[in-house]
Amino acid sequence: MKEKVVLAYSGGLDTSIIIPWLKENYDIDVIAVCANVGQDDDMDKIHDKAIASGAIKAYCEDLKEEFITTTIYAAIKAETKYEGRYLLGTALARPIIAKKLVEIAQKEGAKYICHGCTGKGNDQVRFEGTIAALDPSIKVIAPWRMWDIKSREDAIDYASEHNIPVVATKKKIYSVDDNLFHVSTEGGDIECLQNEHNKDIYKKTKSPEDACDVAEYVEIYFEQGVPKKVNNEELSPVELLEALDSLGCKHGIGIVEILENRLVGMKSRGIYETPGGEILYTAHNYLESATLDKDSLHLKQRLSLEYADLIYNGKWYSKACSAITAFMDETQENVTGSVKLKLYKGNIKPAGIFTENALYDESISSFGDSELYDHKDAEGFINLFTLPLKINAMKDKKNSK
Repeated sequence: MKEKVVLAYSGGLDTSIIIPWLKENYDIDVIAVCANVGQDDDMDKIHDKAIASGAIKAYCEDLKEEFITTTIYAAIKAETKYEGRYLLGTALARPIIAKKLVEIAQKEGAKYICHGCTGKGNDQVRFEGTIAALDPSIKVIAPWRMWDIKSREDAIDYASEHNIPVVATKKKIYSVDDNLFHVSTEGGDIECLQNEHNKDIYKKTKSPEDACDVAEYVEIYFEQGVPKKVNNEELSPVELLEALDSLGCKHGIGIVEILENRLVGMKSRGIYETPGGEILYTAHNYLESATLDKDSLHLKQRLSLEYADLIYNGKWYSKACSAITAFMDETQENVTGSVKLKLYKGNIKPAGIFTENALYDESISSFGDSELYDHKDAEGFINLFTLPLKINAMKDKKNSK
């Protein structure tokens, strides 16, 4: 009886050529697994293509809601961004996909999991980190670290030689990752830093220049940091994100270009589209600014940077990541209420915060009189607060004599 390998299969260029390559180089049965995290693909066609390419079985798993409720919600609560800009759309999907690969490998009795990640990218670490955390007995096959194919051009030639239909061409050779939360585009002419990226690459949003000429308001309701309603309508997690994606696209929201530092040591230029995600991050930020105390907020902001690194580096299932997730959940106890935003030409402007948990009190913060705060109280506070500065200055003056 042949051994089995579970292949992370998308039907794209890389994974399309992996099935025949595995059958050529291993005496092994291939089980393809396509994880549906909201990418713009026909799952039935992908299933049939996997079987036609030589897989003995193909799974198409709907993981959209789990993707949102498990990792996207956690990212929104933390407002975590890698290097301060990237909303981690690809990195957040990988632990969900890899977890399903492990589950199916265990179900099918497969000793191997295979992925199509390149040896230069971050995803190889994300997949294999999750596999190691959930079932270290499973062995990994990574063709891009083994075969003679050195580039996407080589991969296209291999596909042609084996009569495998692929969408990528040598003229348009972008590497695209598409899911419910974002679209990332890399490669091709984007790799040249001197080139302005072309707005024709956008799949999930549009350029601000082409956006609607009329501003629009949207109100988002959160319950303990989790988005629940849009314009007072309660929606499922998938419906809510799709609704905000549509609004964000209409108004040119969510385009980020970043020259990021990959885990493997090199820099990479990527164009990210996260329209609904940017709206949610912004709304959450405004609501939290009103409901979270200073010490908790500042600590949360520092931990958010660490959280982003852990997620980007494929350590979602690490103890450190779990601990920060628990901290972030704790900070969201009072992050309940609605935020009204104004969307226009790529910009998001706050238009109102509505919550019973606001720590802001107009009567205290106002420049007028307040029972809880007397202007004269500041004098003693400032004397104590600046005492270390005075002592240091006195010491410096004495030593300079």
